[in-house]
Order: sequence, then C-alpha cells, then structure tokens
Amino acid sequence: MYEQVSHTLLNEILNRIKPEISEQDLRHFYTRLGANFYAIHSLFERLYGDRDDFAEQAQQLVETMAENYIKRPEKLRQLDLARENDYNWFLSQKWVGMALYCEGFAGNLRGLQERLPYFQELGVNLVHVMPIMRCPEGSSDGGYAVSDFRDINPELGTLEDVVALAAAMKQRDILLVLDVVVNHTSNMHYWATRARSGDKKYQDYFYTFETRNIPDMFEQSMPEIFPETAPGNFTWDEEMGRWVMTVFNDYQWDLNYSNPAVFIEMLGIILFWANQGADILRLDAVAFLWKKIGSTCQNEREAHLILQLLKDCCQVTAPGVVFIAEAIVAPVEMIKYFGEDAVIAKECEIAYNATFMALLWDAVATKNARLLNQGIKSLPVKLERATWLNYIRCHDDIGLGFDDRDILLCDYEPARHRKFLVDYFTGKFDNSHARGLPFGQNAKTGDTRISGSLASLVGLECALEREDNAAIADAIKVILLLHGVIMAFGGIPLLYYGDAIGTLNDDSYREDPVKQEDTRWVHRPSIDWDIADRRNTPGTVEYEIFSALKRMIAVRKEIEVFADFNNRELIEVKNPHLFVFGRYHLQKPNEQVLVVANFSKHPQHLNLEDLGSWVARYRPLVDLYRGKSPDIFNNSLVIPGYEFYWLSEG
Repeated sequence: MYEQVSHTLLNEILNRIKPEISEQDLRHFYTRLGANFYAIHSLFERLYGDRDDFAEQAQQLVETMAENYIKRPEKLRQLDLARENDYNWFLSQKWVGMALYCEGFAGNLRGLQERLPYFQELGVNLVHVMPIMRCPEGSSDGGYAVSDFRDINPELGTLEDVVALAAAMKQRDILLVLDVVVNHTSNMHYWATRARSGDKKYQDYFYTFETRNIPDMFEQSMPEIFPETAPGNFTWDEEMGRWVMTVFNDYQWDLNYSNPAVFIEMLGIILFWANQGADILRLDAVAFLWKKIGSTCQNEREAHLILQLLKDCCQVTAPGVVFIAEAIVAPVEMIKYFGEDAVIAKECEIAYNATFMALLWDAVATKNARLLNQGIKSLPVKLERATWLNYIRCHDDIGLGFDDRDILLCDYEPARHRKFLVDYFTGKFDNSHARGLPFGQNAKTGDTRISGSLASLVGLECALEREDNAAIADAIKVILLLHGVIMAFGGIPLLYYGDAIGTLNDDSYREDPVKQEDTRWVHRPSIDWDIADRRNTPGTVEYEIFSALKRMIAVRKEIEVFADFNNRELIEVKNPHLFVFGRYHLQKPNEQVLVVANFSKHPQHLNLEDLGSWVARYRPLVDLYRGKSPDIFNNSLVIPGYEFYWLSEG
C-alpha cells in the first residue's frame, strides 16, 4: 500500500514537471528515479511529511535532481554508467590518496594542475583538495566558513580552473575529492545576510531565537567544540536582534535541516560540484546535521536519514560519485555513517578511520601496541561495500578519543594516560623528541588535542636540529612504519601533503593575527619546492622518505589482498611491541599476506609457531615490500626496531 502512495506521488510530480525538463532525453534519469523513488519518498516523508507544503517540496526535490542531471556533462554520464557496472571500484588496493591545501601545495588551482606529475611520480591517484569555495577573509576557518557554495576563492582561481583541473586529473587516472560543508555557512553567506535583514524565509534556514530561553536549554547538553576560542553554541546577532546557533565558530551559522528547503538547496550544491568533475565529495561535519533539545546534537537518527536521502538522490543524478563522511566520533557511532544495511553503504561509502589514527599515535608514544591491539578489537566491522580512509596526519588536530574501557583493559588509568600522551607529543615528557603543540584545551573537562606535522611529532625536527644521525634515521623509520601499516590495513591510505618529504612544523602562522590562536596552522605548510626537489638527491632526508614511500605505494597496488573486502584478521601475539594482522583473498585461499609492525626502537622476535595457519612450516617467507626474505632463527622471526614486514610465502 505504501509503495502505491509513493508511485502515485511520483506520477503527480512527473505530470507537473517543468516543460524545459520533460522535453530533455532523461532515459537513465527516469530509470534511476523509478528504482530509488520509494526510498526517497519514504525518507523525505519521514523527515518532512507533516508539513502542509510537502507535495510542493517533493516536486522541487525531483526537479532539482532532474535539472542537475540535464547539466551533467556527457563524459561524466558515461563515467556514471561505467561505475554502476563496476560498483566496487573504490574498494581496490590501487587507490592511494593525498590531502592538501591548494594554496600551500601549489599556490592556486593552475599551479596544482602543473604539479600533477608529482602525484604520478609518487604513485598517488586520489587527491583531496581541501576547501576552495569562497570565504570571508579573516573568518574562513581554513575554508570551512563558506560565503558562496558555487564560487571559488578568487585567490585560488575560477570555476573554469576547477573544471580544467578535474579534466586533467581524469586524463591521468587521478580521482578528485572536493569538500562540501553541509552543516553550516559563513555569516556572510547570502542566506545569512537575508536572515539578518529580517527575511523570515531565510531566518528559517538557520536556528535563530529572540531570547536565551531555548538556547539555554540546548546548552545544558551540548558540548563545546572550540572552548578556548569559541565557547558556547550560540551567538547574539545585533543587526538581526536574535540569537543564532553557532556550534563551531561565532561566524559559522548552523543550517536548519528541519526545513526541507535547506535540504534541497544543499542537495543542489552537492550535485553542482559533482557536475564540475568531482569523483568523491567529502561531506563536512555530518554528525551535527540535526539538533534536538536534551541531546548533544550529534549523531541523531535524523542526521543519518538526511545522509541516506542525499545518497539516494545522488544515485539518481550522479551515481558515479561517492561520499566521504567527515565524522570524528566514537567507533560505535562512526560505523553508522556508512549506513546500517547488511551490505551496501546507504549513507557514505567512505569514512575517516580516526580511531585507528589515534591508536597508531598511542603506539608511537608508548613504544608498544597494547592499546592499538585492544582498540582494533573494539572497532566495529564495516559494511562490505564501504571503506575506511586510513591516515596518520591531516589538516586537523589529533584527538585522543579512545574508549576508556580499552584503556583500562591495558592497565592504564584513562585521564593519566591521556595526559601522558599530550605531554609526550608536546615534548614535556622525559626522552620525548616530539615537537607538537596543544590544541583545544578545555579547562572544564581537561581535554586537550594535539597539533603538529608528522615529521616533527616523530622527532625528525629535533634530530635535525641536534644533527643526530641515529635519531634522524629512527624518525624516518617511524614515518615509514606508520605508512607501512596504513597501506596494508584495509581501506584507502591517505597521505598528508608534505609528509612524503618530511616537512616539519611551520611556525610562520604565529605572525598572522588571523591564525596565531589556532595551533593547527603549524601543520598546514606552504611547500618549499626547492626543498621538495631534494627527493631526487640520494643521501637527503627527502630522498630517503620519498623513495621508500614511492616503492611502498607501487608494491601495495600489486597486492590484491590489500583490497578492502573485510578480509583482515587481527592476530594477537605475546610480544606487546608488535602489531600483527593478516590479509587474505576471498576467492583465492592460498593468497595471504602477514603484516608485522614493531613499534619498539629495539629488535623484537615473533615465534612463527604461534601464528597457526598464517605461516606454513615448509615454505620460505618473503617480505614483499623489500623483495627479500626476513631474518628467521629457530622459527623465530626477527623484526628490527621501528620496522615492518609484508610477508608472503615465497
């Protein structure tokens, strides 16, 4: 009966659709719309079905999808068809990513296009260009306070430059990832300026209130995101004469998704960027999309319904585009952003494996893998047609959001252990050579996060200053160890720009009054290409790191078991310094790779007899990364300090 209601509504919508739409060739569009409309109607009705203008809004929804399909370039339509046929394309081991700020990496979009050979040289074939949309100068939050969702920061270039970049990348088989900030806008966005002028239509695009009564109710349960620089979750706007919800910064106004017009606007923006040539869209701050009094206003059920609806609509217009969920939340919540289906990703196909990242940094500080092993056991199994982004560093801070139960199971006291990690990575702990900085210190909760580049956090900056060759070598080993683990773990490894050449902290942000209060700018560098050119000069730090990662990436792409089909098994071993897991082929039982990582500075050994079926007794082992056999004595594998192996039977 319910399907009949949905079918009837669709017929009514198509009967009323604009002539300029109906006169187009919409064969594939209509096929996909018919296949997905029951789900689309169900979700849209659940979110907005109690509104008097429901039918009108549903009409606008379908027309938005159709209009963007009509505008979709023919080459992208053909790519959609190819990816529909090869629907697991993004699970391949051949994808290796890099995230970067366009300005810091290459100056502007044209400069980035000129630097595409760098990615091919390294082996990177997925590039996340951090936010490039227009933002107010001085109040941009690093590109995440957007004042125009359909225009580019003029310092970076033009829309035509984006289209040219996307086309050039496709010629080189490089995927383009772009951001869409879905939770909020800049307070200088057209919608916000209209709301400020008293326009009720646009005031309903945001959460605005005449008095503090409702905001105070929200504040009782909502945490603070930036307690140092932006305490609280509401800001008084003098011109509007109303309080407005500003969860992140006072110049970022949260969008009101209980209004279907907001949903339709943001869907149109997502499809707009899909049509500019983006292969993957990173949806920022998705955990915050629905606000409810008495809750943290994160991870609400309606936020997931919104993402499901965005995905179903995108499947109709641009099915070759996949979503990344930017939701840095607890693992039990994170897994839900793939969707809660048995197989397919009904929300976002890709998500950041933030817990894994934080666990790796714990192993670096403690020199053991106890919490890493325990935390991985607590990481929920993802859907089959979804995958992780595995990363070591990114544009953001390092949060220490481990589960307290896992910390206790490792015989650590949670608060003391987190304080140790902060002290270690900010160089306050004895024998720590890390040069990180604290970020987001919350005096009420005691929470602190960590900023810093990969190279500086593992001690390379300190070692270079001291001209300590042994310490330099150790720091390089740790950089390669961490990459060796994320390359093999299962998912898409995502490098951060500068890490492949050992880029250190950039302290110049302290001289910029707009940036100086935000320590995250210390790891958002401008690449010095004269230094980067040392990657081709043997004997330099840049050469040592770059050439090793280049080989690592090339080997990874040839190892089929590194594709992500939930084909990983964590192997618990007695040696606490070792992180060990196996990767296997679902269709070829004899194809296996054993990954062994040593987080201690000192050599460690592993009794191969403890590994059961993962190691045969009579066939020699080969380290696929190095192309030679590892050291084995009396059936004990010896792993040098800060080293890793990708082992297969020779």
